[in-house]
Amino acid sequence: MTSMRHEGLLLLFRNRPTLAAELLRDALGVGLPDWSEARVESAELTEVVPTEYRADLVVLLWEGRPVFAIVVEVQLSRDDAKRGSWPLYLTSLRSRVSCPTALLVVTPDAAVARWCAQPIELGHPGFVLRPLVAGPEAIPVLTDAKEAKGAPELAVLSAMAHGHGEMGQTIAQAVMGAVVGLEAERVRLYVDLAVASLNEAARHALEELMRSGTYEYQSEFARRYVAQGLEEGLQKGLQKGLQKGRQEGEKVALLEVLDARGLKVDAVARQRILECTRSDQLKRWLRKAVTVRSVQELFARGPVSKPAPRGDSKRGRGKSPRGA
Repeated sequence: MTSMRHEGLLLLFRNRPTLAAELLRDALGVGLPDWSEARVESAELTEVVPTEYRADLVVLLWEGRPVFAIVVEVQLSRDDAKRGSWPLYLTSLRSRVSCPTALLVVTPDAAVARWCAQPIELGHPGFVLRPLVAGPEAIPVLTDAKEAKGAPELAVLSAMAHGHGEMGQTIAQAVMGAVVGLEAERVRLYVDLAVASLNEAARHALEELMRSGTYEYQSEFARRYVAQGLEEGLQKGLQKGLQKGRQEGEKVALLEVLDARGLKVDAVARQRILECTRSDQLKRWLRKAVTVRSVQELFARGPVSKPAPRGDSKRGRGKSPRGA
């Protein structure tokens, strides 16, 4: 399922089709032909491949006719199946538009960028696809307000790639100035993407700066929305942290109960417990742990067996036989 972060990145390229060409030319040093217009084209690649093959985005550079085509792929994690489809995207699009075609992979994660950049050997001698990857090392750190204003989408992309670093707050402030004059929906999206990319310390610093009144947002909408968004973001972050803390406590309690009852927890069962992220499931396991006779029974569905009766002084009590 596509995430909001994935869709947000794609919207940057939809809203500014020239962004793909700018990254290829300025960040990756790819020579491009002269062009006067960039258009977002259909990403359906149905001519020579099945309909389930769909690129994230296709941008065509025009000079009276298509002169260069760019397949834009947003990659947030490793996906071998996706890498296997990239050659299909290129050859299909090349066949459709009859002009040079390149693959641009965009990712804000350095480790994913290194993985994406690995050559794809196709078997035919000399036929090797080397993806062009715009990762954090290639995406500029955009802190200049004037430059950000001229390229707000690039400013947001910079925040997503570098927001967790030392310059995160400064980049986010550049985004705040860059969104002035944009329609409300784009402002919300761009501010959301920028603020969500900050680490906790940078978010708090930005909030304090906003509350202090020493930083003047350039529009009433941005000022009001940033205040609301930061507050909601911090609350959600706090709630998420508390929820995670409760889950960790439930896991520890569950393992303690099983250990106290002398039930052996093997590596597989322990991993299953530690990787569980559902509070309702952890609570069910914790309740069952008091009565189950084995860890396997803990994970089984259905009613729980009652515990075996404990031996005590009452066992065997009753009427004494005559003559005892």
